[in-house]
Amino acid sequence: MKTSKKIKEVDDMRDEYDFSGGVRGKHFEAYRKGHTVKINKQDGSIEVNYFTQEDGAVMLDPDVKKYFPDSKSVNKALRSLIAAH
Repeated sequence: MKTSKKIKEVDDMRDEYDFSGGVRGKHFEAYRKGHTVKINKQDGSIEVNYFTQEDGAVMLDPDVKKYFPDSKSVNKALRSLIAAH
């Protein structure tokens, strides 16, 4: 007989965090277009890294991504739609 392990969820969120006025996905589109990360180093210098989406890259929404885990599956589906058109 198989037994399943129950995974206990740990709530690491502190009580003083209040997200009741927050808006989910508020900066989502801007983040997808590109963003900058600044790293303050101990010697006082600042390392700046720029992250942008590669040319030709497409971001899938999570509900779509579960059906298309890789580029090959996306391209196959799109080619079948193109051929049917």
